[in-house]
Amino acid sequence: MSVDGKWNVSMTTQRGARDATLELVSAGSDLSGTWGGAQGAQSFSGGKVDGNDVEWTVNMNNPMGAMALVFKGTVDGDSISGTVQLGQFGTGTFAGKRA
Repeated sequence: MSVDGKWNVSMTTQRGARDATLELVSAGSDLSGTWGGAQGAQSFSGGKVDGNDVEWTVNMNNPMGAMALVFKGTVDGDSISGTVQLGQFGTGTFAGKRA
């Protein structure tokens, strides 16, 4: 099944759960899209697809400064889940369903 599509996700961090939207667009092994959350929507490119495995980075600017969110996950049918490196703030997880 394609990783492409719109997703409703929840990201769990040390500060609690954060709901977000995700749109993934693949072209061969390249991945791009949009991550949308409380800080607004942020486009990204340069991600990778390997079968059902995905990884991408979202560079966010927030009141505490710039931070890279590095996602690594797996698509399983209409579900997506994985881990996210939250810049200098440790790691979290994310999970979601196709919208």
